[in-house]
Amino acid sequence: MYFLLTKYELKIKDLLVYQIEIIHYKKIKKKSNQVSLFFNEFLTLKIVVLYCVGYVLVKPLFFFLVDDFVFLITVQKTNTIMNISIGNDHAGTEYKFAITDALKLRKINVKNYGTNLKDSVDYPDFVHPVAKDISEGKADFGILICGSANGVAMTANKYQKVRAGICWSREIVELIRQHNNANILCIPARFTAIPQAIKMVEVFLKTEFEGGRHQRRVEKISACL
Repeated sequence: MYFLLTKYELKIKDLLVYQIEIIHYKKIKKKSNQVSLFFNEFLTLKIVVLYCVGYVLVKPLFFFLVDDFVFLITVQKTNTIMNISIGNDHAGTEYKFAITDALKLRKINVKNYGTNLKDSVDYPDFVHPVAKDISEGKADFGILICGSANGVAMTANKYQKVRAGICWSREIVELIRQHNNANILCIPARFTAIPQAIKMVEVFLKTEFEGGRHQRRVEKISACL
C-alpha cells in the first residue's frame, strides 16, 4: 500500500513540474497574455496547496488506519485468544492502564502483575511473575514498564526462554521481533508518550519473527546456560 501511495505522490509531483514548465514557457513565448499566465499560476498554486494539505493530513491518517487494520487481522487470524502478561513499577502505572484498556478492546487477555499505585516500589517484584509466565509458556508475550526500562529488562533476561528488548520507537520494536524473536517488550515510561507506547505494543504483537539466519543467532543466545 505504501508503494502504491508513493507512486500516486510521484504522479502528482510530475504534474506540478509539468504545470510549472508550461507557465515558464508561456512567460517566454506569450508575454502579452498576462491574464492566461495569472490563471495558470493560480491553478498551479491551488494544486500545490491541495497536495501539501493532503500529504500532511490524509497520508498519516491513511497509514494509521492501515496499521490498525493490519493489527486486528494479525491478532485475530487464529481462533486462539492471545494472552499477555504485563508488569510495571510506579513510573509505568498510567501506561499500564492505557495499554491494558487498548488490548482488552481487541479481545486480548491481559494478566496484570504491576502496581496500580504511584507510590515508589521495587521493579523486580513486578518483573518476576511476567518473566515466569513467558518462561513457563503461560503467556504469549510480556510487557514491562519502568522509568528507563533497563531494570525490568535486566531482570527479565535472567530467565530461560525470555528475550526482553528495550524499545522507544516502532522501528526498534519491529527489529526485536523480526531479528531477535523478542517475547517481552520493555517500555521506558520517562522517554515515551502513552500513545507512542500503545502503538509500540500494537507493532510488537503484529510483527512476526523472520527466522532463517536470525533463528541460528537466537539459538546462540542461550548457549551459556
